[in-house]
Amino acid sequence: MCNWSKQMKLGIIGLPLAGKTTVFESLTRSARATGSKTEDRLEVVAVPDERIDKLTAIYNPAKTTYAKITYFLPGMTAGDGNANSGKWAGIRDCDALLHVVGNYNGFTDPPLKRIDQMHSDMLLNDLVVIESRLEKLDLERKRGKTVFEEEYALLGECRQILENGQPIISQPALALAKHLRGYTFLTAKPVMIMLNNNDDDDALPDLGGLKDHIPCTVIRGRLEHEIARMDEEDAGAFLAEYGIGESAMHRIIQHSYDLLGLISFLTVGEDEVRAWTIRKGTAALEAADVIHSDIKKGFIRAEVVAYDDLMEAGSHAEARNRGQVRLEGREYIVRDGDIINFRFNV
Repeated sequence: MCNWSKQMKLGIIGLPLAGKTTVFESLTRSARATGSKTEDRLEVVAVPDERIDKLTAIYNPAKTTYAKITYFLPGMTAGDGNANSGKWAGIRDCDALLHVVGNYNGFTDPPLKRIDQMHSDMLLNDLVVIESRLEKLDLERKRGKTVFEEEYALLGECRQILENGQPIISQPALALAKHLRGYTFLTAKPVMIMLNNNDDDDALPDLGGLKDHIPCTVIRGRLEHEIARMDEEDAGAFLAEYGIGESAMHRIIQHSYDLLGLISFLTVGEDEVRAWTIRKGTAALEAADVIHSDIKKGFIRAEVVAYDDLMEAGSHAEARNRGQVRLEGREYIVRDGDIINFRFNV
């Protein structure tokens, strides 16, 4: 069975006092009951999806399953109060990063300065890794050992980009190069900037041109932390009092899913309504493997109807009458919200 053995993970980073713990506990609706602040924290979160809610109301299944992602908060390094110092090893294992930036009373320097500080730290860490590896490869070459030239050239390209003050992800093909995957470079990861504002401030501060190429969003961390600790009824009343449509954490979780380059296809029935996680661009045959390897082996066709078409039709039977249910082959590229019934024979 395939079912994504590697849970996609986002690391939460930021300078001291940015509000990383507040954000983590708001996203995961968790609190530190015991343990030290130096301990890493890891929580799996369901991705809110209105489509799953509506399909559950229609099919009344025995079970409902949402897509899931994982959030990682590195523990603080003893002695310096900095959650990032000495903790890049844990962050390097993450697939994307949420950079929390404090923007509430008490900070005297502009947010952009602190964003640049973290950016520089990540660049430096990647450069150290690259320089160390290139020195080792040069030494092996001098000793007459065979050096993988493509790896050497790619590392050289990365070094040049970093020395120019740019992240590796600014060159997407380089960031995804298979010969560099083992390095887990920090600046090769997708990043979202989260401005942690005061309770009464939902405005995005001046970030220059940063928001044109990096997703940036505003949260009110203290408010969100209070909401996360309430039951559903009290949370609804609290949101109404502050004129908030929904918790920003729902939006952040959905943005996190997008940041990872993920989409969901759906399966429905009396047994279960479920969202299945795949990467954008996944073909039907590989999507079948996410459910079970037997479905991939015996794949015949994928019976597909778009979520919007099903909801407009009102039923699967009516969608079929309208010609909106179609049969697709193994090369079909699955779209977000496709409702799929795989036909297979094993």
